[in-house]
Amino acid sequence: MGMRATQQLTEFLSAVADRPDGPAAQHAAVECAARALRADVAMLVVDAGVVACAGLRAEQVPIAALHRAAAEQQLSLELAGRPYAIAHAPLADPTPGLLVLGRRDEPFSDEEICLLRGMTRVLELSLQALHVIEAERRQARENGRLVDSLQERQRLFEHLSRIQRLIARRAPLQHILDSITSAAAELLGVEMASLNLLEKDDPSVGSMVSSIGFAPDVLPRMHRIPLPSAGVAGLAVLGDELVMVTDYENSPIAIPDIRTQLKAVMAVPVHENGAAVGCLTVGTYAGPREWDKPSQDILRAFAEHVSLALTDAQTLEAMNQAFHDSLTGLASRALFLTRMERAFAAARDARAGVAVVFADLDRFKVVNDSLGHAAGDELLVGVAERITACLRPGDTAARLGGDEFAVLLPLAHDADEAVPVAKRILESLREPFVLAGKETYVSGSVGIAYAAPEEVDAVQELMVRADLAMYQAKKQGKDRVEVFRPELQASFQAGLRLEADLRRAVVRHEFELRYQPIVHLRTGEITGLEALVRWQHPERGLIPPLDFIPLAEETGMIVPIGEWVLREACRQAADWNAQRAGRRPLTVSVNMSAVQLDQADLPEVVAAALEGGGLPAANLVIELTESLLVDHRPSTLRQLERIKELGVRLAIDDFGTGYSSLAYLRRFPVDIIKIDKSFVDDVGDVPAAAALTLGIIQLGQALSLSTIAEGIEDAGQLLELTDGNCELGQGYYFAEPLTEQAMSDLLDRKD
Repeated sequence: MGMRATQQLTEFLSAVADRPDGPAAQHAAVECAARALRADVAMLVVDAGVVACAGLRAEQVPIAALHRAAAEQQLSLELAGRPYAIAHAPLADPTPGLLVLGRRDEPFSDEEICLLRGMTRVLELSLQALHVIEAERRQARENGRLVDSLQERQRLFEHLSRIQRLIARRAPLQHILDSITSAAAELLGVEMASLNLLEKDDPSVGSMVSSIGFAPDVLPRMHRIPLPSAGVAGLAVLGDELVMVTDYENSPIAIPDIRTQLKAVMAVPVHENGAAVGCLTVGTYAGPREWDKPSQDILRAFAEHVSLALTDAQTLEAMNQAFHDSLTGLASRALFLTRMERAFAAARDARAGVAVVFADLDRFKVVNDSLGHAAGDELLVGVAERITACLRPGDTAARLGGDEFAVLLPLAHDADEAVPVAKRILESLREPFVLAGKETYVSGSVGIAYAAPEEVDAVQELMVRADLAMYQAKKQGKDRVEVFRPELQASFQAGLRLEADLRRAVVRHEFELRYQPIVHLRTGEITGLEALVRWQHPERGLIPPLDFIPLAEETGMIVPIGEWVLREACRQAADWNAQRAGRRPLTVSVNMSAVQLDQADLPEVVAAALEGGGLPAANLVIELTESLLVDHRPSTLRQLERIKELGVRLAIDDFGTGYSSLAYLRRFPVDIIKIDKSFVDDVGDVPAAAALTLGIIQLGQALSLSTIAEGIEDAGQLLELTDGNCELGQGYYFAEPLTEQAMSDLLDRKD
């Protein structure tokens, strides 16, 4: 269907492009669209009037009914007393309108509707081009502002018309651009013309893509030039305005390679969808030249046609991809939404509903980072094949982008109908994929949403619900299916409000630190403190970490929050140590998330916090979760080594929570392991828990690591841990997390 659609679009373009004006192009578009889609009637309505029609007389066209049908996504309509299946597409520029086709024998397919929308977009571009040409003609007729002679004016129109035909007939883009460059030089009587475009991968640099009049040895140096160094061309793009230089050799913005050759230069930006993406430049080697108003307007006219060619090429590329995802072969987002609209219309007639399943891979980024993007693409293709195998007849699978997939289940009667499909998808994703010759395991988070018969007009709302359900599946631990419930939306909206509050909290300094002492178990001496962040919300009061730290990590706000915690903890610990003359200085422990560890400048941030607070590096302990080390990125080890080089110590927090491999203890430069509270809770009552805890302590001793038991709450736990040779501990038995003043008071009493 994709190749056929492209061919039909090409035929449509050719039919429309040869027309000399807007009305002729509109009539050609209606006739060609009707022929391509086997329509019995076709109508183009612009400004509440029929400008072209086929199969009906203009007075037979029910304009208000057409607009109502388009607004309500109706699939049928009575025309001239007979029922028709209809398809419609809006026309935006240069004048709003509506293109409608009608057929008596069968409804229009989803692919045909997508094709009609593509034809409408092509018609918009053609009308825009004709509008530009007509505007130039009108201005020329009114005051002769482009050129002085009728003969030269006619030459300009011939050039522009020829370029427009090249655009419409799908000539290669390079040929079109070369034609524009050559025509501009010829008409302006200059020896040099060039077209520079910004690079797609780096818009801060530009390259010459078409030129005449340059020495062969200069051309290779005209690629990937930073805009500030690109002379007149760079200035035109950066300022998005026409730039003229009458004496180029003495200009401060002249490019050294051509300074002694060019005498006068003029450049004007070209645009793609309204944004400056390059410039068209002309110049002369003959001598200084004043660029008069007609010359400026001629260059602008050619630049507008470069813009038309670029926008048209982009539109055609988008149309070629409109039906199916190029990587997986599944339906594209555009086709999926079109089929959703059709499914909603059919559900309305059948008094049924529509269900949607969203699936997102849980470990896709890990695969990309560790095995490369080629393996990532291979994984996406494999996932698409497995999802397709899980569907029922009539269901549609699509790739919405990245690693996100969707399934449409039309004429569903409740959400339960989608559950078996979702579970089959989930099970299929659990099977290993062979990528780059290796077995690789991923999982998926799957969300289901259902629109009942009374709400079958909310296409976008159903997509939002499915996305929320999928997000909830991730939030609940991944590798699971969740069905949308109304409270999810309320929770999501509350999360948005909390996120907004969190961003304001960073600016308003609403965070506080609490300090929990770390105690030597045999002597009772306080040897260190763990700094724990709290959020003092102006309306909700004190918010505990579990209620906002996950959100801070998800949004990236953990980076500025974490930097503040690090600076404040170092400053406060240094102050307390300054008051402990002659006694062993306290250490301070600060938790660090994976998001913070990904920041390239983290070692510099740590060094600055130590220096700014006046704390020796040996007195700072950075705590990392065990899961962070197990699922580490290749860069994690180097990052930790750079921090260790500062003299900072590293601790593993929540040690022992669910991971059997301890190989990372040999790879990472850790100094301390903190025994998770879940082991400590049962150490005095459950023999197995005591044995495990003792094993962790002995493991630490064997590896010359300090051990800290977390969550000590009673004397029995303290006794068992002390007898087991655990060195340090913390918990409510000693003190809860304390404010700065309360911690100062406690330290004074201990002294």
